[in-house]
Amino acid sequence: MPVTAKLMPIIKMPDPILRRTAMPVSEITDGTRQLLDDMTATMYDAPGIGLAAPQVNISQRIIVMDCGKDDDSKLIKMVNPEIIDVSEAHTLLEEGCLSIPDQTADVERPAEVKVQYLDENGVSQSIVANDLLAACVQHEIDHLNGVLFIDHISRLKRDMILRRIMKETRQSTLKN
Repeated sequence: MPVTAKLMPIIKMPDPILRRTAMPVSEITDGTRQLLDDMTATMYDAPGIGLAAPQVNISQRIIVMDCGKDDDSKLIKMVNPEIIDVSEAHTLLEEGCLSIPDQTADVERPAEVKVQYLDENGVSQSIVANDLLAACVQHEIDHLNGVLFIDHISRLKRDMILRRIMKETRQSTLKN
């Protein structure tokens, strides 16, 4: 009997788990599949187009993404994803992050990537992603490696965003 997905709190900057390298998943279990479902529900509720396990305080190499249009879901669940090829061509897209709310920046990344991963049944899969999906999968895999989108922008822009985050953190601490 399937268990209903539950929403999970999303970890925000400057929580140190966001800077740790996540551990590979050694075996896909019912618990892994439940986590994938919980992460999917959390991503949709946020709302976002991608979520990595470290963002819900779980240091495992698991991501979920849906870069489809509202009426055309394209949900992808990946366990132990690995980029195995990248294009020479690059693209610039505006990125944001559920763990760094209300902050965006243009990030340059390879325009196309090939990713190998396990699906929720432990079957090896690979996809070639381009455009928004390519940026999203690179962004989420970065999370598994302790890298944030702000690490791909100029120091000046990164420092501005970090100052805003620290100011908001101080203000919310004073309110509580």
